[in-house]
Amino acid sequence: MASAAIHSPSFADLTRVSARIGVLSFGGPAGQIALMHRELVHERRWVSEDDYLQALNLCHLLPGPEAQQLATWIGWKHHGWAGGLIAGALFVIPGALVMLALSILYAFAADLDWFAALFLGIKAAVLAIIAQALLRIAGRALKTPFQRVLAVVAFAALFLFDAPFPLVVLAALAVGMWAGAKKPALLALSPAAPAGGGHAKPWSATFKALIVWLTIWAAPMVAVLVFLGRDSVLWDIGVFFSQLAVVTFGGAYAVLAYMAQEAVSGFGWLSAGEMADGLGLAETTPGPLIMVTQFVGYLAAYRDPGPFDPLVAGVLGAALTTWVTFAPCFLWIFSMAPWMDRLQRAPALKGGLAAVTGAVVGVIANLALWFSLHVLFARIEVFELGPARLQWPDLASFDWRAAAISVVALVLIFGLKRGIVTTLGVTAAMGLALGLLA
Repeated sequence: MASAAIHSPSFADLTRVSARIGVLSFGGPAGQIALMHRELVHERRWVSEDDYLQALNLCHLLPGPEAQQLATWIGWKHHGWAGGLIAGALFVIPGALVMLALSILYAFAADLDWFAALFLGIKAAVLAIIAQALLRIAGRALKTPFQRVLAVVAFAALFLFDAPFPLVVLAALAVGMWAGAKKPALLALSPAAPAGGGHAKPWSATFKALIVWLTIWAAPMVAVLVFLGRDSVLWDIGVFFSQLAVVTFGGAYAVLAYMAQEAVSGFGWLSAGEMADGLGLAETTPGPLIMVTQFVGYLAAYRDPGPFDPLVAGVLGAALTTWVTFAPCFLWIFSMAPWMDRLQRAPALKGGLAAVTGAVVGVIANLALWFSLHVLFARIEVFELGPARLQWPDLASFDWRAAAISVVALVLIFGLKRGIVTTLGVTAAMGLALGLLA
C-alpha cells in the first residue's frame, strides 16, 4: 500500500524543490538529511521510507558528501541522469556561490586589523563546533570495543606517526571487510537481507557511467595540462582535490585535518589560522561542509595567479576545486545506484564501512587537537621520539583571547544548545570587540 502512495514529480517540480533544498540546506549532513526527509518523504511522498533509508546506506558506502549524493540518487530515481544531475547540482550551487563570494571578500580584506579580529572569534568557535561533531559521531559510530580500538589506532597513526590519511582509511576499510565477512560481531553488523528477485546485473549502465563521468571529471585537468602545464598551481589544485574526492569517507570532518596539513605544510597555500577561518565560513553557508575546499582552492590560485589577474585566478581555482570535488559524486551514484540492492547484502562492504566509521572518530579527534594547538598557540614545536613525532605548543605563545572565546562557544553549543550560526555570530562579535580593545 505504501508504494502505491509514492508520487513521481515532473522535471519542473524536481528542479524547483531541489533548488529550495539547496538554499535551505544548512546544519551539516544531519540537518540536510532531515530536511530532505521532511520535504521528499514526509510531505511530497516522492520516495518511500524504506527506499530513502536504503539509499542513505548506499551513500554512506561511497566517498563524498552523503547528503548531496542522496539528493542525486532521488533525482536519478525519477528522471535518470538528467534528474540526478539537476538535483545534485542544485544541492551544491547555492552554497558554492556564497562560498565564492566570501572567499573573494576574505582575500581582499585579510590584511585589515578589524577583519583579523572578527575571524579570531570565528576560529575559536570552530574548536567548539569540531568538539560537538566529535562527540556526536563517536556516540553513533563506536558501538563495539573493536571500533573503539580502531579509533585509537587511527588517532595515534595520524597524530604521532604522521601516517598518510588515505593509508589510514584504506587500512580500516580492509580490516573492516575482513571482519564483516569473517567476524561480523566485532562490528555489531546485522544479518544480511535475503536476496531479492534476481534482476540482471546492470553492467552496461555502470560501464557507461564510468566512461562518461571519468571523462567529465578529467576534462578541466586536460585543459590545464594543455594550456598551463604541470607547473601551474591549478594543476596542483586539481590533482590534490581529485585525490581527496576518492578518500572522503566519513564526512568532511574526516578529511579536514589531512587537507589542512597538506594545504598548510605541504603546499603552503594558506596558514593554519586561515584554514580554521575557511571552516568557519563553510559552517555558515548552505550545502556540504566539504565546500571549504573551494576556499582553499581560491586562496591557492589567488596567491599564485600565474598568467592571470589574481581575482580571475582565484575564481578559476575555486571553480576547478568545486568541479573535481563534486564530479566524482555523480560518478559514484550513477555507476553504483543500479547495484543498490546487492550492495545492501554485501557483508564485506558493510564491515568496511563500519570500520571506516570507527576510524573516522580517531581522525576527527586528530583534527580537533591539530586545530586546538594552532588556534590557541602561536608557535608549535615538533619533537622526534624515534619513529613518532610529538607536536607540543610553546606555552609562552598562548592566546588568552582565543581561549576565552572558545569557552563561550562551548557554553553556547553544549550548555545553552544554541545553533552554529548563532554561536558564530556571538563569537565573531567577541573577537571584533577584543580586537578593538587591543
